[in-house]
Amino acid sequence: MWTPEHRRAADRRGLRYPSDLTDAEWALVEPMIPPAKHGGRRREVNVREVLNGIFYVLSTGCQWNALPKDLPPKSTIYDYLDLWDWDGTLERIHHALYLATREKAGREASPTVAIIDAQSAKGAQKGGPRSTRRATTRARRSRAANGTFLSTRSASC
Repeated sequence: MWTPEHRRAADRRGLRYPSDLTDAEWALVEPMIPPAKHGGRRREVNVREVLNGIFYVLSTGCQWNALPKDLPPKSTIYDYLDLWDWDGTLERIHHALYLATREKAGREASPTVAIIDAQSAKGAQKGGPRSTRRATTRARRSRAANGTFLSTRSASC
C-alpha cells in the first residue's frame, strides 16, 4: 500500500533523469563496482555517470545514438555494460537494489509467492518453440559440396 513514507522514498523528482541513482542507491552500489585495472592509464570516467547511462538506456529503451549529451559517450557506456554483464557486476547490482527495495517496502527479502500462467508452464514443459526448431531442422548442404555424391554419380554413369 502506498503510504506517504513510501511515496517520499519512491519520489525521483529531484534527479536529472528518473533513471538516475539516488545518493542512497549509489552508496549501496558503489562497493560492487570493480576497481580500475592495475597499470595503464587511470580511470578518467565517472563510474556513477556510466551506471546512470546504462540505467537510462534500459529504462527508456532509447537507441544508443539518442543518449543525452550530458552522459558519457555511448561507446564508453556500452563497453562498461558489456564488461559488467560479462563479469556479473550488473547481476550483483540488480540483486542488491532488489533486496533494498523489498526491505524498504517492508517485505521479506525474497518473495514467498510466485504466479505462473498456463502458457508459461506449457512452454517450459515442451522446451519452448525456439529450442525444438534447431534440433529438428537438418543442416542444408548442396549436393555438389559433398565429395561422395560426385564420385558415386560419375562411377554409376
